[in-house]
Amino acid sequence: MTGSYRCSIYGLGVVANSRIPGVTPSTIASEDIHISFGSLPAWLHEVSDTQIETSYIADYKSECGEPALRVFRVLDGEYYRFCYADDTEFVVDKAGTEVWAAWREPLTLADTATYLLGPVMGFVLLLRGVVCLHASAVAIGDEAIALLGPAGSGKSTTAAAFAERGYSILAEDVVTLDDRGDHFLVRPGYPCIRLWPAAVKALYGSESHLPKLTPNWDKCYLDLSDSFQREPLRLAAIYHLGERRGDAVAPLVQTLDRAEGLMSLVANTYATKLMDKHMRAREFELLTRVLNSLPVRRLTPHSDIGHIAELCTRIIADFKSGF
Repeated sequence: MTGSYRCSIYGLGVVANSRIPGVTPSTIASEDIHISFGSLPAWLHEVSDTQIETSYIADYKSECGEPALRVFRVLDGEYYRFCYADDTEFVVDKAGTEVWAAWREPLTLADTATYLLGPVMGFVLLLRGVVCLHASAVAIGDEAIALLGPAGSGKSTTAAAFAERGYSILAEDVVTLDDRGDHFLVRPGYPCIRLWPAAVKALYGSESHLPKLTPNWDKCYLDLSDSFQREPLRLAAIYHLGERRGDAVAPLVQTLDRAEGLMSLVANTYATKLMDKHMRAREFELLTRVLNSLPVRRLTPHSDIGHIAELCTRIIADFKSGF
């Protein structure tokens, strides 16, 4: 691959034909994934319609009313094609070793990287046998906690607040459940957090405190170069961000019962809609073991984001209490 750029993402050695925005170059022990930016594989244009099967159509719509994402199985599942409403596309082989990416102007490589580092890599890891949570991960001592929840629940904002208090961040958006038999490891992701302007203003006093991620996105970029955990850590607890409250009780940390805990984990794994029955069975077995081996707690944040520091304090106190 000409002009190879080497880095590590979620514990995988990546070789790309261009620098990946937000990811620092590094020496890698193995070439696990090759990424080609700027074009899709040449053979794709020769594939007939009968060799393409729709695998997933997103329920949520883009601004123009189209499904935000369509995923297709190509050549009997030898490859998967991700087609986003903004014409960004990815092709991934079924082994999770080759990725191609293409986009149209005015979008850029930085825009494409936002998809790559989130849902696409979440799916690649699933293909490679690693189940991932839609979460952020923070290092507390020599262990990790995961901040779990759907989009907009405040995972990234809470992780950024922890970074401001001097804690290292392992991952944002994708948290691996690297199965080691008697425990699970969180692999380091990449050294940045993406924040909405409102979160930037709440944390730092001004929306302009952080640079824009790209000219085409509203999100901002928090550089974690000085507060990034570069080695994997054992996952010790999971905190699920739930419904916000505006009274004096919030922020609040509570125990989730077993049924709620399992539902929380199942609802917040990556690529759920793309799993075949074997993947789904393996995921359910693994999540059950996660639930049996570590606590899953409910977080009730305050509706006023100004209470985010207090939320971090409550989480730390709960974690250090030993439950």
